[in-house]
Formats: sequence, C-alpha cells, structure tokens
Amino acid sequence: MAAVCPEISKETVHSGRSFDREAFFNPSSEFLVEQSVARGECETAPGGALLAYSGKKTGRSPKDKYVVAGPDSEESIWWKHQKPMTANDFNRLRRDLDLYLSTKTPIVQDLHACADPAYRLNVRVVCEMAWQALAIRHLLREDAEVSRAQPGPDWTIICCPDFAAPGTISSNSETVIALNFIEKTILICGTGYAGEIKKSVFTALNYVLPRKNVLPMHCAANHAPGNPDDAALFFGLSGTGKTTLSADPRRILVGDDEHGWSDGGIFNFEGGCYAKTLNLNGSDEPEIFATTSMFGTILENVAFDKGSKKIDFADGTLTENGRCAYPLEHIPFASPTGRAGHPTNVVMLTCDSFGVLPPIARLDSDQAVEHFLSGFTSKIGGTERSVSGVHPVFSPCFGHPFLPLKPSVYGRLFRERLQSHGPACWLVNTGWTGGPYGVGRRIEVGATRALVKAALDEALSEVEFRRDPNFGFRFPVDAPGLPSGLLDPKTTWDDPGAYDIAAARLAAAFDENAEKLGQD
Repeated sequence: MAAVCPEISKETVHSGRSFDREAFFNPSSEFLVEQSVARGECETAPGGALLAYSGKKTGRSPKDKYVVAGPDSEESIWWKHQKPMTANDFNRLRRDLDLYLSTKTPIVQDLHACADPAYRLNVRVVCEMAWQALAIRHLLREDAEVSRAQPGPDWTIICCPDFAAPGTISSNSETVIALNFIEKTILICGTGYAGEIKKSVFTALNYVLPRKNVLPMHCAANHAPGNPDDAALFFGLSGTGKTTLSADPRRILVGDDEHGWSDGGIFNFEGGCYAKTLNLNGSDEPEIFATTSMFGTILENVAFDKGSKKIDFADGTLTENGRCAYPLEHIPFASPTGRAGHPTNVVMLTCDSFGVLPPIARLDSDQAVEHFLSGFTSKIGGTERSVSGVHPVFSPCFGHPFLPLKPSVYGRLFRERLQSHGPACWLVNTGWTGGPYGVGRRIEVGATRALVKAALDEALSEVEFRRDPNFGFRFPVDAPGLPSGLLDPKTTWDDPGAYDIAAARLAAAFDENAEKLGQD
C-alpha cells in the first residue's frame, strides 16, 4: 500500500513552549510504517508486522518516574509512592529536549484518550522514533479527519528515547519519565519502551478523572452481543489473563486494559491493545495471535530468526515482556464505540502461585472493595521450584504504579459504583492448584474460560456455595461441565495440613498489606 506523505511543516509541538522546526504532522499509519523501516528502526516480519527493539529498557522504569505538582494538588498527591521533581528541573530538562529535537525531524500527532466525548482528553504526542509514533497511534484514539483549527491539546507528551537525562537535573539515571500537573506536559527520555507513553497517559487520567467523579480503572471490559448493558470488567495485574479472558469471541470486546466508569457507564480510554506475547499461540489466543501477522502491528522486543524473520514467541531470553501493539479493529469482535453500560459482573483476576485460592469465588461488596484495594497476585522469585520461591504482590487498585492520588480516592469511587449498580463480583484464580508452583499444576485456560462463562451467564446462580474459612468468600461446590474436585482448593492438595499452613500464611499477608495500606 502506498503511503501518503504528510506535509512537512513548521509547528508548535508542545504547549507552554513555542518553537519552530520541521516536523511530520499527523502522518498516516502507512507512512509511519515506511519511516520505521527507512530510518532503520524496524524490520518487517511476514504479513507486514514491524519488529521493533526498545533498547536496554524492555519494560517500565518505575524508579525513574517523577511528578511535578502544583499548589492545588500538593496535598492530594500520594507522595509516599511518587517521586517529586522540582519545576526548575522539569523546565531545564524540557529546554534540553527542545534543543535536542531541533536536530531531528520529529513526528507530531494529535490524538485523544476516552471513548466517551464528555471526558475526552486531547493529547499531542511528539516522538523521536517513527515506530513509537505508530505504537501510540494504535494505543490512543484518532480522529478520521484531523483539523489544524481544532482546540489545542489538553496534555502534551515529548518522547526522546536516545536522549539521556543530563547530570544537571536530580534524577536516578539517564532515564526520566516526568509528569507536570501544572503545565500538563509529560517528558520521557532515556528509554525506548513504548509502554511508558501509554502508561503516562493512564497516570494523567488517574489524576484528572476522579475530580470529574469518574473511576479510572486498570481493567479489560466486554459485553454480550447486542446488549452493551450486559457488561463485564476484568481487573488483573500482568500475567493474570486479563487480555486473554476479555478477548472472548462470544462477547464484544470494549477494551483490554484501561477504562473509566462514569454515571453513564463504562468507556475505553484507548483505541488499541498492547498484549504480552510470551508463549502466545493460535490455539489458546487465536484472535490476538492473528494480529501478529497483520500489517502495521508492532512486535516489540519479540525474538525472531534474523534470516527468515520467523517469530519465536516461546523465546523469552531477550525479555519475558515482549509486546504486540495493534488497533482494536484488528480484533473482529471489538466494539466500534468503545462504550458499554454499567457492568453486571466484575471479575478480579489473580495468578496465585501459592495454590491456595479457588479457581472462582463469589465476593460480597465489602470483599470486592478489599480485593480491589489489595490488588493481589504473586510472582516467582529466582529459579526455586518451591513455595519459598513464591512472593505475594499487592498493587492497590490493580495499578499502584499509575496512581498519583491515594488509593482511598479510587476505593471510595469503586464502592459507590458497586452500591449504586450492584454487579456480581468474582475472584478468579488463573494460577496453581494442587500445591504451590513447582508442586501443583497451573489451572488450564479452558477451565478458567468455562468458569468465567458460567459466571457471566448466571449458570452459577443455582449451585451450592461453601464459605472459605481463611478468606471469608464463598466458592461453588460444583459448576456446569467441570469436575467438582477442581473447585475446592484444599481437596486438590495431597497434604491437607500443608494447605492449611499455606492458606494461613497468605491470609496473614493480606492482613499485613491491609494494615500498611491503612497507614498511607
């Protein structure tokens, strides 16, 4: 497909500082694909996807993220978990980036976040790299016609991966992600990971939207075909199956990662997906797998054969955080509006490597708020194949790195939504059963899908539930089409006494985390 070459013009490329230079202004996706290859940034895979490498940073750099707060926000920022940056340091870095970009031909795009026009956030993104410009074009939302007469941006992002933060500012390293809530500007340098741009927008929305009585959420969402009022939310940290389970061909995908919940319902912040690719295959995730051979999809930090360009999704030696970025329309059952009604079901996903939690449990509203505020999953430390190598992870609101405000702000909004609309709330474990990691086995994706389907279809409404003595929630004794022995985690362990010890330890970790959170 021939690319449309955009006009090269002199533009003001970010708010607060006006400077003239040549820039590609709102180029087409086809042009960005061509530029990514022509500049030597990417190679082309069979099918037309781009193979991109982000450099030594293949994931987010949370220790290099900073906030500049204004007088109206100084008291509201969750400073215990945010690094402050002075306005002087921010302005000094911005001047350095201005000078650096004067030697480049940057790509300037006017995009926006939020599918609900009532909460639209206009974002101008200035990128040094063409492939990053294409990635954020996929992940944010674009207008069919971009008018230069349209209102200016609400926020501006400047991203220069090859620029190292100078020693003249106070920072941990040459990498800086700095959000200025006064000037509504974000500066990113010293990292090529495209997820930094995406999550910087999410952080800004987590600051802006609660003031408009909208709950910003790190979750996926879908709804029943032809019935957007039968919607479901899927909360979960990385590796818990949020993208996988929400991409259900029997339902309409609203979005896979970031949404708002307003008085009018839910809406997607984004216009694309940023799915993990490690062990991606066509059997378990056919729709996502299909996007990896489509024109314009970006395969970021994914292993491939240098000669044939054949992709190896099982190879995690470069990073286990390989990603594919693609527009939502690459998914055949994606919502064209990015909106739905109030959810009838809320699903909280966890990958429990302790093997303690049941595959599915019903939560009352208080328990749902507690799990929302805890944001539990687990990670496997080192190479030890035992419970000693497993560590609990608690990320408040399932999005701790992206919360500029205290978790109680989001918890209050979440509780109000549950009380007003009464969705059924579920805890779903996509991790281990029959013992911890190294002893038990991973719960099969097919079993999890069947349980989620049963919950959303109300097939669990008539079955018997049993109360868990350690955590208080209730889990079904049996479920349609699944063996009953899978549903009670204690019965899947060879040593019930060992289960009791592991369950008590995990329950104590929940209590300890809740106490710490209450002190913030």
